[in-house]
Amino acid sequence: MVLAGYKEFTWDIVFERLNKFSNEDMDICIVSSGLYDERLSEIAKINNWSYVSIKRNSVPLAQNTTIRLFPDAEYIYKIDEDIFITENFFDTLKNTYEEVQENSEYNVGFVAPIIPINGYAHIRLLEKLNLIDCYEEKFEKVKYDAELERMIVSNTDVSKFMWGEGGFIPHIDDLNRFLQESDFSFSAASVKFSIGAILYNRKLWEDMLYFNVDITNGLGADEREICSYCLIKSKSIIVSENTCVGHLSFGPQNKEMEKYFKENQNRFKIKDP
Repeated sequence: MVLAGYKEFTWDIVFERLNKFSNEDMDICIVSSGLYDERLSEIAKINNWSYVSIKRNSVPLAQNTTIRLFPDAEYIYKIDEDIFITENFFDTLKNTYEEVQENSEYNVGFVAPIIPINGYAHIRLLEKLNLIDCYEEKFEKVKYDAELERMIVSNTDVSKFMWGEGGFIPHIDDLNRFLQESDFSFSAASVKFSIGAILYNRKLWEDMLYFNVDITNGLGADEREICSYCLIKSKSIIVSENTCVGHLSFGPQNKEMEKYFKENQNRFKIKDP
């Protein structure tokens, strides 16, 4: 389930990655909230995917509608249109979900990859690359925190750094290969997690009584709701540390990062080994 419709400039690369790295037995559905986009419909047709659009601009309603249209789907991946997936992303999340649920002390709520521009996962990545001191010298002391006052959420220089500016962070595909080759690793996020790319079981959605649609447009409501539900019901937010995806930027970074994206395409395009 790919939520799309408002960042057309990302689509060529985002959907190229999705086409290359998705599994043949998956049902892929592009979803638009509050609009119908002819280009998205055409992208879906070309790739033999589905396209769902709803008139009301409500992200929770769009997701509820789509999940109901696929009643046999047990596992649900939700991806935003500014997420750049990598090789083995889908299988790694699924395998992590099953391994953690069966053989750890955690009950899984949802699983996410390492996302460099993310209030929790950026620290896990910096630790793996031995870049904590470098980051703190350049920006600020690291904190597991996804609020607007943190530079990982609001500062454009940080988002560029996480996309490889300065040569500290590898290309997203090289980074993913590094993580794939590492020993099995996961962690449980201790703070609200930005849900640009997650995997959850249908039962979680049913037990939540679906996403609440009684909000004006629901922007960010699905994130608050699923994170709150997991905390209250003792379901852990698990980060698979053997795969990563790229996240273009958060809202305060979007305008400048759109320009950066257009001027630095090779940082986002698929890089072969």
